Amino acid sequence: MGIINVTPDSFSDGGRYLAPGRAVGHALQLMDEGADILDIGGESTRPGTAIHGEEGSSAPVSGEEELARILPVIRGLREQRPDAILSVDTYKASVARAAVEAGVEIVNDVSAFQWDKRMAVTCAELGCGVVLMHTRGRPREWKNLGPSDDIAAEVERDLGQRVEAAFEAGVEREQIVLDPGFGFGKTFDDNYPLLARFEQFQRVGFPLLAGPSRKSFIGKTISERVGREVAPGERLYGSIAAMVACILQGAHIVRVHDVKASVEASAVADAMLAALAKSG
Repeated sequence: MGIINVTPDSFSDGGRYLAPGRAVGHALQLMDEGADILDIGGESTRPGTAIHGEEGSSAPVSGEEELARILPVIRGLREQRPDAILSVDTYKASVARAAVEAGVEIVNDVSAFQWDKRMAVTCAELGCGVVLMHTRGRPREWKNLGPSDDIAAEVERDLGQRVEAAFEAGVEREQIVLDPGFGFGKTFDDNYPLLARFEQFQRVGFPLLAGPSRKSFIGKTISERVGREVAPGERLYGSIAAMVACILQGAHIVRVHDVKASVEASAVADAMLAALAKSG
């Protein structure tokens, strides 16, 4: 799953692909490099941002503004690559509906239907695929969150509860993918246990998505080794290591910024798993 941030302020590449033409061009490049799914987002949920509908120091992005950013990209990709599998990264029901009506097949909700109470019913009505991602708290609260007593157990429990909420709204089992949410309300000390015990989330019983690409916990680890601050764009090798660790523990989808390198690394990981299955 290749990442397309149509935003001015995303933590990794904010502003680079805000113009629709640049975003479409980048998406086409990621497909040529081997992306199977393109995940298009029009609002950053980096630490400190406010969520639409709550008061905060940062002005939240309205649904109308979010759609103004992403719909030209969705339509451009539908025209140029009608075979593309598209995902929309949003927590707003209105954005999800308009995006699916424009040709998107998957709704990737970082709040797992919690920040917009209409989202679950909307996705049930649309019949689209959904990614339910685990988040502790909201972005404005993350800097004050302490580490979890047992992050893997907490994530497993919470994801199970979000699945039940999805079922109650009418979402079907085959629509659902789960994401433990690296970095989303997790401290540095939370992320590595989450990575080391990724296999545990298979017990919930759904396909798993992993998105550690360029996250701050990887940057901090590399920074401690090299003795300087490491920008998101310098975190490729650490991101690949984390991605492979997830694949070897059962990740079905990996959400990445660097598609070409990730495709090559995942091919090696897949070959290892195939050899293990054959020998077992």
